[in-house]
Amino acid sequence: MAQDTAATAPDKPDIAQYVEPTVLNALPHYLPLGIFPLLVLATIYGGWWLLPPFLFMSVSGPLDRALGLDGRNMDPANTPERKLLWHNLPLWSWAALWPPTLIFGMWQILVADGLALWEDVILAILLTMEAQALFIVGHELIHRRSTWERRLAEFLLACGSYPQYATEHVYVHHAKVGTPLDVGSAPRGVSFWQYFPREVASNLTNSWKAARQRLARRRLPVWHYSNPFWRYGLAVGFWYGLAFWMGGIWAVLVFAFLGFGCVFSMKISNYFQHYGLRRVRLANGRWEKVMPRHSWSADWKFSNWLFFNVQRHADHHAMVARHFPLLQIGSPDESPVLPGTYADMMPLVLRPKRWFEKMDPLVDQWRAHFYPEIDDWSAYDSPIAAARPEAFDAIVEIYGGAPRLAHWIERSPELLDTLQDREFTDLDLPQGFGPDVEYESIARRGLARLYWTLEMGVQEMRDQIAELPAADAGETAEVVRNWSNDKAFQVGMHVLRGNLSPAEARTALSNLAEASISTVLAAVVADFVDRAGPLRGGGIAAICLGDVASREVGPGVAIPMLFVHDGLEPGERDRLCRSFRERLGELARDSLVFSPLPTAGSALPALPLSELAGQGGPDTGDVPALTRALCVFECGDADIARRFDEARREVLGACGANESLISRLREPPEDSADTDVSAYARMRGGLADLERAARLLQLTGGEGFEDPAPTAASVLLGAGAEELAQAAAMWRDVQGVLRLVGGEGFDAAAAPRKTRSAIASACGHEDFDALQAAVAEAAARASREVDALRAHA
Repeated sequence: MAQDTAATAPDKPDIAQYVEPTVLNALPHYLPLGIFPLLVLATIYGGWWLLPPFLFMSVSGPLDRALGLDGRNMDPANTPERKLLWHNLPLWSWAALWPPTLIFGMWQILVADGLALWEDVILAILLTMEAQALFIVGHELIHRRSTWERRLAEFLLACGSYPQYATEHVYVHHAKVGTPLDVGSAPRGVSFWQYFPREVASNLTNSWKAARQRLARRRLPVWHYSNPFWRYGLAVGFWYGLAFWMGGIWAVLVFAFLGFGCVFSMKISNYFQHYGLRRVRLANGRWEKVMPRHSWSADWKFSNWLFFNVQRHADHHAMVARHFPLLQIGSPDESPVLPGTYADMMPLVLRPKRWFEKMDPLVDQWRAHFYPEIDDWSAYDSPIAAARPEAFDAIVEIYGGAPRLAHWIERSPELLDTLQDREFTDLDLPQGFGPDVEYESIARRGLARLYWTLEMGVQEMRDQIAELPAADAGETAEVVRNWSNDKAFQVGMHVLRGNLSPAEARTALSNLAEASISTVLAAVVADFVDRAGPLRGGGIAAICLGDVASREVGPGVAIPMLFVHDGLEPGERDRLCRSFRERLGELARDSLVFSPLPTAGSALPALPLSELAGQGGPDTGDVPALTRALCVFECGDADIARRFDEARREVLGACGANESLISRLREPPEDSADTDVSAYARMRGGLADLERAARLLQLTGGEGFEDPAPTAASVLLGAGAEELAQAAAMWRDVQGVLRLVGGEGFDAAAAPRKTRSAIASACGHEDFDALQAAVAEAAARASREVDALRAHA
């Protein structure tokens, strides 16, 4: 019912004029003291006397509805603290009355034995319910300037087993509220049940870190007497010692459980006070100033009286030093308003589905109202931002530019660590090191190009992998996968930042793919030889096909591969090929470089060398697979790679003489009118069309098939079709960027603005519209030229 009630919350009225700090205006804030005589009577007499305090603590919701909104403010500029005595008296009185009341109640339950068991249980529940108010009073007092008030707050918080809140709340929460650095500020889409354990754990660890850092700045050891944890420990020890003295170990356990209940209730309000509200990261790298817009507020009259204006949370964060009577309530244009009372919100929080249905649209409205220029909040809402707040700038960059990489850092946050490696930072030079932006950009591009296209060749990568410890081929596949993911992530970030062009990234990723595959295969052979001895009387070669062979590797590339063997015993050959497939499958699993291997039995086929020529190579449709075939690994017979190359030429020669095959290649693919960037492969004049035309030229060109895996661009350029070669290179650029940014099948036109901008920039265009126009023009021109080329081939 809470969500239905909340939905009918009245609109915020106009703010009334300032009220004076008089006794009459302070009188309603004495209401919280009414609970103490009721609790004392319930503690002494039990029975029906237990009902009045329960009713007293249950009327805030109905009375809020009956009395409505408050809307009154005191003038904070012209109201000195000395005039707030009548408002502070009830606060101090509650803080003074609660400890003896709690002790008296514990005595009656644990020692006096004057009540029945059911009365003891109800009394314990009543004490726990009222103890929730200690966080309201304690919260107010820990922000006071007077030392005695802060110490009193710590003692109160200790009876709820949570004194470290005094440090964490002031020095962590208030400093970092509304940012991923503050676990207490719940991101949009995170339920309370996900939030609660992290918040409780971080409160303890962060308070300890804050205390230790404050001591370190004063050059004091952590065990110095001024460490507040000494006070916290003594206060908690007093309360638990008292419970043990009164009732033994069971009393201690019950006291701890009741303290947990108080903390649980407090964390519910913490959760909804900042849910989904984020401070924006500014261009200078700092977070925007805390403003009322970064907290949810409410202004129900009775709750203001009963809970010392705790609902005016937005102004509390904007002006931390203000005492509770001076807290202001602004208009909804200044601060978001909760859609109901605190009593409405608390049960709603515990039902995540209903909570999200109610609050997420309000968060979206808040974002549209206060930050209309931001159309993508995914980085602010992401779990990785909460887990790795120190890398927030990189997270924003990745979420804005490359959803695929964003998905990967969510799965593997350790990838962000590679951006701090010297291998990356030495190339991605910081801004401002040069005389102007253009100079800096040229320097970064030059360093990245030199490193990733020349220094980090296949052999260098193999040498680096060899330094990583691995016990067997299984571990090698895992180690190589993780290592190659790190390198591929770095390459992807260089592309996003403009340090590498898509063509240079293809070179780097092709080297990475070949080094990874060959290293894993070598580890498999080493395991095999260790168990079964050297290969006898034969050999096997691993032949990469397709994009891996022609060194046009983009993120998520498939591993089309053929194992060619000769002279091996059937059992030996089958075991070795099976191990090859298993380890390559492990390499491709959860890989940034490779797509997962298919589970079909025909994946990574093995053929005898003698059957290769007779069968024309593996069946891959109209375009023969051996038009792009590169041997990346061989073992056993040292001559098998050369003999495969001879067989490859023979197969391609036969294909060139196959009139049926050539006739099919001359036929254009099915017509597609789609000229969207994402349709680069299937459109007329697109990548598939040009690849088909290039293989037609390759088979009919009569050049002897010297290059084992020529690119379409190189084949077209060799045939004098320069514009088609440029178009083929362009499609490869688009393919690499789209796979990096969104993966296979990514719809670029539907992507957020920042992502489209990143795609266009990586492809060398000013904006996405310019890229779209270039794609349409290139496709139309290539379509006409490729038709003419087919006619003369």
